Amino acid sequence: MIHAENDIPDLSGRIALVTGATSGLGLEASRMLAGAGARVLMRGRSAEKGEAALSKIAGTQPPGTISFHCMDLASLDDVAASAAAIAGELDHLDILINNAGIMAPPKRLTTRDGFEAQFGTNHLAHFALTGHLLPLLRKSTAPRVISVASLAALFGKINFDDLQAERGYSDMGVYSQSKLANLLFINEFARRSADHGWNVTALATHPGLSRTSLFKKTPEEMGFADRLGRLFSPFFSQSAADGALPLVAAATDPDARPGDYYGPGHFWGLKGPPKKAGQPKAAGHLETARRLWEVSEQLTGLRYPDR
Repeated sequence: MIHAENDIPDLSGRIALVTGATSGLGLEASRMLAGAGARVLMRGRSAEKGEAALSKIAGTQPPGTISFHCMDLASLDDVAASAAAIAGELDHLDILINNAGIMAPPKRLTTRDGFEAQFGTNHLAHFALTGHLLPLLRKSTAPRVISVASLAALFGKINFDDLQAERGYSDMGVYSQSKLANLLFINEFARRSADHGWNVTALATHPGLSRTSLFKKTPEEMGFADRLGRLFSPFFSQSAADGALPLVAAATDPDARPGDYYGPGHFWGLKGPPKKAGQPKAAGHLETARRLWEVSEQLTGLRYPDR
């Protein structure tokens, strides 16, 4: 088990792609992977933040290499174009960490494709990105896909009658739905990988309560989740680096098995070194996972292969 950065195995020759890599968990995960020798492809929306992130990691003089290119998960066209560019650059991909996300904006927002922003970005965009990159992943000797969920998934429910929250918006309700969707996606991916011979290991992780951009919002930008986070932060939160360790553990732990869920091991999963955690009961509903997969294929226009 990966308990600290020193436990990360040698990743020389491995190629990893991390979304949401310009700050917080994604930045720290990218730094750790490069520090273990991996070639890390960092993705985010802002070129300026990307350059700053590259400079920060380069300052640690990692043995691996890093690069950054913009990708906007709020646009399925941009996701497809970015994946095509990656396919033109690489002959395989070893690790895909679907980390980027939006958390509980007070007002309902939409992506360029008209999807509710949290469901569209946190789930649908990563569903599409993984599908586009699946051929590259299958060319690796031991590929892994990791989705970053949240403890909020415990309170999630997939509302198939109003997936886009058009008839009623709750910031944490919709966020929790998107995080449950991340777990359902990973579990269904693991089943289909086994059934169709994709040979890609799918895992999930959560960072507990980590001090990331959640704590940098102005009072006007803060929703319920932000206020709750700030209330409990001094006692139960951890740094972004500690919060990123479960992500890296899922990506590199030699004892990982398909469908494993990694999270902090102390204080009800809020902080502490990584360990394998139990998923919410709702994440194990096979019919819900299958239906969400089929709906996601319809909404994204992307069909995964049967073999």
